[in-house]
Amino acid sequence: MAAAETEAGGLRSGMAGAAGPAVDEAAAAGPAVDEAGAAAPAVDEAEAGAGVADEAETPPPPLPGLQLVQQGAEARVYRGLFLGRATVAKLRIPKRYRHPALEERLSRRRTAQEARSLLRCRRAGISAPVVYFVDYVTNSIYLEDIVGSITVQDHINSVQQSGNDTSSLLTLAEKMGELLARMHDEDLIHGDLTTSNILLRPPTEKLDLVLIDFGLSFISGLPEDKGVDLYVLEKAFLSTHPDTETMFKALLKTYAATSKKSGPVIKRLDEVRLRGRKRSMIG
Repeated sequence: MAAAETEAGGLRSGMAGAAGPAVDEAAAAGPAVDEAGAAAPAVDEAEAGAGVADEAETPPPPLPGLQLVQQGAEARVYRGLFLGRATVAKLRIPKRYRHPALEERLSRRRTAQEARSLLRCRRAGISAPVVYFVDYVTNSIYLEDIVGSITVQDHINSVQQSGNDTSSLLTLAEKMGELLARMHDEDLIHGDLTTSNILLRPPTEKLDLVLIDFGLSFISGLPEDKGVDLYVLEKAFLSTHPDTETMFKALLKTYAATSKKSGPVIKRLDEVRLRGRKRSMIG
């Protein structure tokens, strides 16, 4: 893995001539990137419904030989080979209702922020895909393909449907709580925490978790942002996996025990829950 990362670093350095100005511009706009990222969840939520019209035509893959495996509101995901390595390529979908200059600026910033978040995770020892290359011309990012992995969502569903002992899911929840605590201690907000955005490397019995899909991520040390991050996961967790309240409680308990900054975050999570209930009651 270290060799792959070193070689990947060489690839990025070697190809920086073409993308250099974009990288420098994104780096110079660091605070602006974070500021845009902080507002990204609200912006992307508003854009999700309007993005359908943009997807009427499917363009060719960014590189020959890549196969389309998934298409969402924000990006198309391809799988194939990049310089001989198993790769997942993520290509952002342009929003035609935006002014072209604004679309280009936002897409470039979000692509840059996603790459930064992945690298920030890996520097902190948090398992995330290796970044092979970032193309600021097409706003695409080439990542390590975690071959043979499954999503936590699929794993939980499989265990529940099998009718076997589900006690192993509590251990999985504890692992998730530890992983998210380490991520938040790096002041990294994922922005789209769901059980489908966390992978399990094979063999699944080892519970080796990998965080993916940082397209809405941003940097923030605010307990509010971290609390909202956990609240999004809780809502996604309970709506996707019925009868898993004990799992999320185990996750939060481990999060609180692992994170050095958990006190204010858990307090904010409780406040966010109250605000959510009020909105549900008012409609």
